[in-house]
Amino acid sequence: MRANKRDELVQKALSVFYLNGFHATGMDMLVKETGISKTSMYKHFKTKEDLILASLRLRDELFRNMIQRRQEELSETPKGQVLALFDVLGEWFNSPEFHGCMFIKASSEFQEPNHPIRRQSAEHKLLLAEHIEKLLVLAGYDNTNTLTRQLMVLKEGAIIAAHVSQSETAAQDAKTIAETILEGANPKS
Repeated sequence: MRANKRDELVQKALSVFYLNGFHATGMDMLVKETGISKTSMYKHFKTKEDLILASLRLRDELFRNMIQRRQEELSETPKGQVLALFDVLGEWFNSPEFHGCMFIKASSEFQEPNHPIRRQSAEHKLLLAEHIEKLLVLAGYDNTNTLTRQLMVLKEGAIIAAHVSQSETAAQDAKTIAETILEGANPKS
């Protein structure tokens, strides 16, 4: 089934925004890179920001589905799936598609705390954190809120280290620390 024009535009715009950034990507670049006319773009999206939001929603859906699917493929246990997060990140970091985190980029370009694009980026991080916390609850850990925050800091730090510093060990380093944190935490009896 062929994607409709709106979905096709969002998919193509997602790639352009991810590679070039949001402010640096103007409508002329979007027309050139997507092959979709300005008239068609404005038919589906009133503003570039509306198109950015749609692209971020698509990226969120695709990324979270990929993460969760791979976690389940790599481990059958909730604790193992939590730790598999870092293996999945390592796979992503080592792929040619890795150009950093689109949501970190979006929040750095749209810094006003209540800007819709910044809120959409925060929502993505929140949904990932909720998934991790759910796994920690299933694994029987106490104080899952604190553990989730700590693991999310490791996740975000690994992304930054892999992208900015080009660390080849960022995911494994973060996983080693996560294992230490989980070993020191007390699962419920």
